[in-house]
Amino acid sequence: MSGRLQSGRVLHVLTGCTAVGKTEWALRWAEAHSAEIISCDSLLFYRGMDIGTAKPSPEELARVRHHLIDIRDVSEPMNAAIYAPMALRAAEEILGRGHSVLVVGGSGFYLRSFFAPVSDGVQVPAEVRARVAALLSAGGLQAVVAELGRLNPGGLPPALDTLNPRRVANALGRCIASGRTLEQLSADFAGASHPFEGWTVRLARLDLAGAALQARIESRVGAMIRAGLVGEVRGLLARGLLANPSAARAIGYRETIEVIEGRAPPDGLADAIAKDTRALVKKQRTWFRTQLPPHAALDAATLRDAAALFP
Repeated sequence: MSGRLQSGRVLHVLTGCTAVGKTEWALRWAEAHSAEIISCDSLLFYRGMDIGTAKPSPEELARVRHHLIDIRDVSEPMNAAIYAPMALRAAEEILGRGHSVLVVGGSGFYLRSFFAPVSDGVQVPAEVRARVAALLSAGGLQAVVAELGRLNPGGLPPALDTLNPRRVANALGRCIASGRTLEQLSADFAGASHPFEGWTVRLARLDLAGAALQARIESRVGAMIRAGLVGEVRGLLARGLLANPSAARAIGYRETIEVIEGRAPPDGLADAIAKDTRALVKKQRTWFRTQLPPHAALDAATLRDAAALFP
């Protein structure tokens, strides 16, 4: 199929856990199939988060045209509801140029946008978020749960973790902003269409056995630290990294912040990042197995030809 485009609205999605080798295989497939790449990595959106994310190098980016990399300042929030229409627009533009579309990444909530709805359209205004935050500050979690219960006389959904202040506050904000109960919002979400409805989505996942992947993780972490990860994080802190909690808590960054702030020893940084990365891999594998449609899992150690990704 090399160099020959498929007809119709076809989306190729290559995923896999961190450090498995997605970048190089994606480049090879894209080069062989006249494709452009849409990033589906929750941290590659941010300018300046380069070393700790293993962002493709300038040389790699020059090999194939990439989309949705370096599109936000580090202090700007990003979520799947913002991402999905951007990805759809990029995919349509790629097809309009006569190229194939290849999505690459392993960030679950963003990846899900290619298979299922990501939002019911509720936008929570800043004044509502401030009102909920004030209630949480004044009355604690109990007050927020009580108000959420008042707005949901039929009861709270069992899946809501009422011991998690962030989730409870988010739920209350959504109820206030929409004027609807959580049950109604859930029904709205279940009935929503997803951005890529009508597209043919071909999904492949790379994996690697434990020892081999662990070696890649340790090698990558060492390379990041030698390349100047601590300096990168210092610069990002000056640019407002802490204003974006999801980015600041990302693996590689949160451990480095702890070292910079004196809450962890510098000589333990590599081990801390590697340990947390291994824990992330375990969560990613579970998510891929339970949340994605049926798909092929390919052994990166035995893969020899990029054509095998999407036979």
